[in-house]
Amino acid sequence: MMIKRFLSFPIFAVLCLMAFVYYITVFIFIENWLELRSSSGILNALIFSCIAFMCIFSFGACVLIDPGHVPSSFVPDVEDYDDSDQRSRKSAAHSRYCDKCSAYKPPRAHHCRVCGRCVLRMDHHCLWVNNCVGHSNYKPFVVLVTYTTVGCIYSLVIILSGAFQKDWEFSGRVPLKMLYLICGSVVGALCLILGTLLGWHIYLLGHNMTTIEHYEGTRAKWLARKSGKSYHHPYDIGLYRNVTLILGSNMLKWFCPTSISHLKDGISFPTVRDNS
Repeated sequence: MMIKRFLSFPIFAVLCLMAFVYYITVFIFIENWLELRSSSGILNALIFSCIAFMCIFSFGACVLIDPGHVPSSFVPDVEDYDDSDQRSRKSAAHSRYCDKCSAYKPPRAHHCRVCGRCVLRMDHHCLWVNNCVGHSNYKPFVVLVTYTTVGCIYSLVIILSGAFQKDWEFSGRVPLKMLYLICGSVVGALCLILGTLLGWHIYLLGHNMTTIEHYEGTRAKWLARKSGKSYHHPYDIGLYRNVTLILGSNMLKWFCPTSISHLKDGISFPTVRDNS
């Protein structure tokens, strides 16, 4: 059952952390700064609650949506490879054979040792969602990181606003000061970690690249430079097309984690060669 994916300690830890940030933001810092009964307090609590709901919704989508499995009937077409020599084409096709699954895998698919199978357009296996991040759930993952980053920044702004408004010299109590300091440090650290992760995946998204392909591309660039050639990521077909391939052409649905009907089969992808 898919619900079993939630039965892991990392997922429990993530949910507890989300609950902790939500509780301190709404019931401690908004209450202490604006008071929840005030119009501004209600508004801020409502906005933060909406962000928190989308975080949970996106998290559930990442956990439950299958990243994409290779069809058992898949056989590579040697004509799809760039090599002009027939023997080179067959060699390239053979290199896409997975010994562990005893089956061929499409371009951009990789074998996950944790899941024990090949995953379409695999980016990485994420311990925190107890799932691989691949073709079908990469968008929910990016949306999740976006919402959690925005939520943490919002929480930090509320904490800092409340801290700067207080006259600590006269009204400050040591336990309250420590609470502001500890919670501010925790949320600030989360902002830094999640912001860095979001920046990394925005870079990958803009270049239509996975984390695995980035490291493969780094080596390919080095080998190309060594032989006096240049390397260009074959799936980088322009910023706008790269983004719409993942998020979809309708910008209103970009931040809906379950809006993935625009995704193709994950077997073939447009390349630079197709546009030339």
